[in-house]
Amino acid sequence: MKKVWRILVYVFVFVVAVGGTGAVGFASTMQEAMSMYDRPLPASLSNLQPPPYDSKKTTVAVILANEVTEVFDFLVPYEMFSMTEAYNVFAAAPDNKVKSLTGGLDVVPHYTFDELDHMTGKGPDIIVIPFMPILDEAKYKPVRDWIRKHSGPNTILLSICNGAENLADTGLLDGKSAATHWGDIDRLEKTYTKVQWKRDQRYVPDGNLVSSAGLTSGIDATLYVIARQIGEPAAAKVAKAMNYPSYDFVEHPQMEPFPVGLSDIVYILNNAFQWNKKKNGVFLYNGADELALSSAFDTYGASGTTITPTISSSREPIVSRHGLNLIARYTLADAPQLDNLIFVGSDVKMRAADDIRKWNDKGSQTPTLFLHSDAPDRFAMEPAFEQLAKQEDVRSAAFAAKRLEYRATDRLKLEGAPFSYEAFGIPIAVGILALLVGFILDRRFMAKMRRSAKAS
Repeated sequence: MKKVWRILVYVFVFVVAVGGTGAVGFASTMQEAMSMYDRPLPASLSNLQPPPYDSKKTTVAVILANEVTEVFDFLVPYEMFSMTEAYNVFAAAPDNKVKSLTGGLDVVPHYTFDELDHMTGKGPDIIVIPFMPILDEAKYKPVRDWIRKHSGPNTILLSICNGAENLADTGLLDGKSAATHWGDIDRLEKTYTKVQWKRDQRYVPDGNLVSSAGLTSGIDATLYVIARQIGEPAAAKVAKAMNYPSYDFVEHPQMEPFPVGLSDIVYILNNAFQWNKKKNGVFLYNGADELALSSAFDTYGASGTTITPTISSSREPIVSRHGLNLIARYTLADAPQLDNLIFVGSDVKMRAADDIRKWNDKGSQTPTLFLHSDAPDRFAMEPAFEQLAKQEDVRSAAFAAKRLEYRATDRLKLEGAPFSYEAFGIPIAVGILALLVGFILDRRFMAKMRRSAKAS
């Protein structure tokens, strides 16, 4: 029994040392990620203009939560509906204060919920529900109430990825079928037992509710809604303009579900043990493509390896390609020390020519990364996955693709280190050091025990 207890003590020492170090590292990662929101915002946002409203068009509202909203879930459906030119598309929030997306992008809502309801006279025809973590009940409640207010059969409620949790939280999914992200479906099955969760479909339509699985599955769900409303040719045109490689899922949403596997631990290890985070600035410029922006934030920023502060040429708000008002937290003059400055979009060298010249004139030694300029015919996420593999490692990039439920992996050329030596090496080194210290203390304790036994 003594040997068993000693073995258990060694295991305990190993777990506590590695787990404690990882917890500290994870907390540090979260603190560093949140620090980018501490910058002051522009003094006045009163002159910002929303896209024009046409009462003859169907109105789409994409929700922004008071605390944080998933960047891909918000940006990509917003762009897709806008690309058709058949919809009024607005960013709507409980109030008109600046809202934050995951990864560090800040957005000014076009309208508050009440303003949008008043302007349209009835509310939006389609509400897009991104994933919005429910962190503070008082701050989140207006979102839940507004979704419930517009739950009638004439309003389409479209949840993207884990936005299905926000939809389930309203009770509107009770007795209905729904899809969500593969990494959260086990938890949601236990929490929302009245929902029939589907693991093998990219999206699930059920009456006026449409829910999608993980992130890029939201593209299929959005294309499905567009095809149902204004025709399949319009949906196909949007997909082609995006260079989206998986249009077949729009007509045939069945898929082989992703399993939760041991290889997924790379995400936890990156957050907990990759202490030397890269800091890649993402440059915001007028006319920036929303999907291209998302490819930077939701690939680098969500990998656990990289902090992605936003930079622009001035303190003035930036207007994206389809009319989103974006706020950068830094300017060229006060940008922090960066490992890279990312310029997104295949046409960025034309659209942001003056901004690029200002950056070059500054004489900064920070490398510039034009993520899409050499890949105008590729889906925007693909160059980001490949660049992440070069910057970090193949395993992190492969998990990023899996996390986004990107299925056309045969199109990717992931080249780089096979895995993160830092993220895997630190916990091993900490564990070995803890066992060594434990062994030394154990030897001293046993020697002391033997001396005591001889003396007695």
